[in-house]
Amino acid sequence: MHASERTRTVIEKIYPSIDCGRFPVKRVTGETVRIQADIFADGHERVRCVLADKPPGIEQWLEREMRFVDNDRWEGRFTVDALGRHAYTIAAWVDHFGGWREGLAKKVKAGLDVALEVLSGAELVEAAARRAAGTAQPAPLGDDPPHYDSALRKREASRLTELAERLANTTIPIGQRIELALSNELRDLAMRYPDRSHETRLEHPLWVTVDRERAGFSSWYEMFPRSASSDPGRHGTFRDCERLLPYVAEMGFDVLYFPPIHPIGVTKRKGRNNRLEPAPDDPGSPWAIGGAEGGHTAIHPELGTQEEFERLVRRAREHGLEIALDIAFQCSPDHPWVTEHPEWFTIRPDGSVQFAENPPKKYEDIYPLNFESEDWENLWRALRDVFLHWIKAGVTIFRVDNPHTKSFPFWEWVIDELKREHPETIFLSEAFTRPKVMYQLAKLGFTQSYTYFTWRNNASEMRAYLEELTTTEAIEFFRPNFWPNTPDILHADLQNGGRPAFVVRLVLAATLSSNYGIYGPAFELLENTPREPGSEEYLDSEKYEIKDWNRDDPKSLRPIITTLNHARKEHSALQRNDTLRFHPTDNPQILAYSKHSPDLESVMLMVVSFDYRYPQSGWLEFGPSKVGVKSTNQYMVYDLLTDQGYRWQDGWNYVELRPADGPVHVFRVIPLGQDDDLGDSSW
Repeated sequence: MHASERTRTVIEKIYPSIDCGRFPVKRVTGETVRIQADIFADGHERVRCVLADKPPGIEQWLEREMRFVDNDRWEGRFTVDALGRHAYTIAAWVDHFGGWREGLAKKVKAGLDVALEVLSGAELVEAAARRAAGTAQPAPLGDDPPHYDSALRKREASRLTELAERLANTTIPIGQRIELALSNELRDLAMRYPDRSHETRLEHPLWVTVDRERAGFSSWYEMFPRSASSDPGRHGTFRDCERLLPYVAEMGFDVLYFPPIHPIGVTKRKGRNNRLEPAPDDPGSPWAIGGAEGGHTAIHPELGTQEEFERLVRRAREHGLEIALDIAFQCSPDHPWVTEHPEWFTIRPDGSVQFAENPPKKYEDIYPLNFESEDWENLWRALRDVFLHWIKAGVTIFRVDNPHTKSFPFWEWVIDELKREHPETIFLSEAFTRPKVMYQLAKLGFTQSYTYFTWRNNASEMRAYLEELTTTEAIEFFRPNFWPNTPDILHADLQNGGRPAFVVRLVLAATLSSNYGIYGPAFELLENTPREPGSEEYLDSEKYEIKDWNRDDPKSLRPIITTLNHARKEHSALQRNDTLRFHPTDNPQILAYSKHSPDLESVMLMVVSFDYRYPQSGWLEFGPSKVGVKSTNQYMVYDLLTDQGYRWQDGWNYVELRPADGPVHVFRVIPLGQDDDLGDSSW
C-alpha cells in the first residue's frame, strides 16, 4: 500500500489476492471479477474508494466506485473481456465533501445552528470547482462515467463556482442555502471532482489472468492414435483418427486429447504389460520420446506426416473439436538431445545417463532432463520451442505430463512467454502429487489441473474435497479437471463396482466439475481388469500395445455419455463451479448437490449413491429457495438421464437409487409457474 505522511485511509485484507498479490487470480472472458477489501480512515471520517482495472493493451485505468458492504468492508466489480493479463488496483481517500454533507444533515435534523457549516461547505465546493477547471483528468467515477470533454468540464466548473458563491452569500436566507447544500445537484457535481491529493493506493497492481471460455468449461476425450485403425493389428494413422472425429464429436466432447505422437525409442523399450523384454513387434510406450526420426517436434512415422497432422487439426475444428497434445519433457535413450546436448541430463559416476526411477520402479526407457544444468538457458529455450512448434501447427491445448518433476521457475517463465503471444493457449497440469505442489503449479500459470477426485470414494470424502476446491481461496486460481480414469489409473471402485461404478464416477466428474475427461474407449467399454490384484494398472495396458476397440459393443456407455455431455452444454449451471452447494440427506451413502447459473435460469440438482451393489434410499432437503429462486412450495424435478419427472415440495423429499436402474439422478429443477416444455414424461 502506497501512503504519504498525510494519508489517512487504510486498505487491507484484499480478496482475492493470491499470496499477497504474488500470483494472479483466474477468470474466463465475460466473467465478473469481484473484489473486496477492508477500507477505513482514522476517527469518524467518511471514506470513498474506487476499484480501478486496466485490460491488456490499455494504458488508462478504468475506475468504478466501490460499494460499502459492512464493518469497513467494501466491494467492487468489473468484467473481463480481453484475453491476457488484466491489472487491477484500489484507491481510497477521505471524503471531505461527503462527510461535511452528512454532518450538516444531522445538525439540521437536530435543530442546531449550521451557518458556519454552510460556509465551510462553500469552501469545499469552490475547491471542487477549481479541480473541475484544472487540466488534470478527473476520476471517471461510476459504472458508466460521462465523457469528460473540456466543454463539459468548463460548464461544470462554472456551475460549481456559482453554487459555492450562493452557499457563501449570507444575504440569502439560511433555509435556502441549506436546501442547496443538501441538493442532489450539488452532491452529484461536487463528488465528481473529489480531492484525492492524499489518497491511498496499492503499491503494486494485482492481476487477473483471463483465458478463453474453454479454460473454464470443457469435456476431454483421450485416445491413442495408434489404436484408431479399423483393421485389427494395424498401426493407426492420423487418417484413421479423422474417421473417428464424428464418433467423438457426437458424444458431445470438445477436446480430443492424444498421448505423445512422437517417435518412440528402441533402447530399453518396454514390452506389453510393462515387461522389460519386448517382443519384436511391441510398439513401446509413447512417453519414451525420441528416436532416429527425431524428438519432441517430430511425428511417429507410422502415424503420418506433419501435413497430415495439421489436416487432422483442421478437420477436428470442423466437428467442434480441438486437438490437445501431451507434452512430456523427458527423453528416450535414442532422443537426439542425448547425443547433441548431454549437458541437459544427469550423468552418473560411471558416465551413463541417469534414467527415471521411483524406487523400486525403474524406467530405463526414459531419461529425465536436468533443470539444474549449467546450460539451463538453452534448455529452457529448446523446451519453449517445442510448444511453439505445435502452436504453429494449430494446437493451442496442451496436457503436460508430470510438471511437478520440473523446475517451478521454468514453468512460470515458459507459460508467461507463450501466453504473451498466444493468450488462447490452455495448459492442463498432470501432477498427482502433494497438495501444495499442485496448487503452486496452478499459481504459476497452469490453466487446469488434475486432482484427487479419483481417490475420493464416499459421500463425505467427496463433499469435503469439493468444499476445499470451491469455498476456499483455491477457487480463484485452481481449475479442477476431473478424470474417473486415465491410462495410468484404474481405481478399485471401477475394478469392483461394475457398470454402476462407471456411471456414478462419470456423473460425478461431469457435474461436480465444469472441466472433466475420460480415457476412452476404455471407459465407455467398461475396461476394469487390473494387471494384478491391488494394482491400479490396466491388464494389457494400451500404454504398451496397440488395442483393437469394438466401439459398437452394445454394453458401451456411449448413450449416457452423450446425454450427459449434451446436458452440460444445454444447462449453463453445469458450466461453472462457484455455485456448487451440497444439501442434507439422512443416508450417508447418498450425496446431493446443486449448481445454478447467476441469473437462476438454470438450476440443476444431482443425487448420487456411492453403493454400487445395493439399492439406497432416504430423504434429502432441497427447494429452489435454497439457491435463491422465488417459487411456490411445490416444484418439478426432471431427470435428464431417464426422461422421468417428479413433483416435489420445498423441504424434504424421498429418493431411491437402484444400481441396476441407475444409481444417479441428474435433475433439472423447474419452479412451478414457469412455462416449460416437460416433454412426454408422466408427472
